[in-house]
Amino acid sequence: MGLSAIGIPGLILILIIVLLIFGPKKLPEIGKATGQTLKEFKDSTRELTDEHEKDEDKSHTPKK
Repeated sequence: MGLSAIGIPGLILILIIVLLIFGPKKLPEIGKATGQTLKEFKDSTRELTDEHEKDEDKSHTPKK
């Protein structure tokens, strides 16, 4: 299960509920904030992954 189990009708229902709760004027602000949050999360995850890979590369290189 997961997000893929929601489907198009579920996403439309969620959008309608969010629209009713926050109104049409707040919707672009919410979308922008969500996008920025996801971008920062992806960047942080990528940095951690890169650091982890560098650490593994250093530990696997043979010493002379």
